[in-house]
Amino acid sequence: MVLTELLLRFFYSPPSSFFISAMSIINFASLANSGFMESKGKNIQYAKFFNAGSVKTSSADKKAKLSGRIGMLIFYSPALLASVASFALFPDEGLRFDLLRLALTIHFSKRVFEVLFIHKFSGGMEVEAAIVISFSYFASTATMIYAQHLTYGLPEPPIDLKYAGILLFLLGISGNFYHHYLLSKLRTEGDKRYKIPQGGLFSLVICPHYLFEILGFIGASFIAQTLYAFSFTLGTLFLLMGRSFATRKWYRSKFDNFPENTKSLIPYVF
Repeated sequence: MVLTELLLRFFYSPPSSFFISAMSIINFASLANSGFMESKGKNIQYAKFFNAGSVKTSSADKKAKLSGRIGMLIFYSPALLASVASFALFPDEGLRFDLLRLALTIHFSKRVFEVLFIHKFSGGMEVEAAIVISFSYFASTATMIYAQHLTYGLPEPPIDLKYAGILLFLLGISGNFYHHYLLSKLRTEGDKRYKIPQGGLFSLVICPHYLFEILGFIGASFIAQTLYAFSFTLGTLFLLMGRSFATRKWYRSKFDNFPENTKSLIPYVF
């Protein structure tokens, strides 16, 4: 009872929607499990982990492949369309809703922009992985928007986090873009060799872009203040912890001069 009262100071009352309740549990469990599998070396097949550590078989070789650029456009485009469409589907539902869908639109617009103009791709990915990740982004984005729609007309949470959320979101998206830009400068066009990243927070953690991505999603969940948004963000935290752990392990296996004091995700901690 005390915990429920405390949560309701930060969140909207949970909607009487079986779909949203189920998606909150499924999404968190799925993302957390993916992070655990990443940490155990069972990596999602794209970027540096494409075919990494796999034993090629005739059936594996026959799997349909995509270029990294096309695959990542498939990742993000449906979620971007869902974010933009929400302005037409749910007009005039208040400042908080407008801030949330604007944040989601900016996030996925940035991702598409980076794919087209910033990132330099050295590998491919399986079509299956592209479809699964694309559906995950789309479903999570659409559900977050729908969960916010269900709060329309409900009393606001006693503790308003949306303005702190705006600041965290802007910090997260700016830091994420900056470190993606630094990664892009490691290679010239056509150069497919990986190098140890430098600049920014790369001296402290190998995945500062993930750290800032997490901050951005925390910001979005502060704007939303729905249980679904927080469950998605918590699941994303576990996923990116696992992915960053696997990334650090990969760099250590490839580079003898990888600095041992460089952590995976959180400076000086993890």
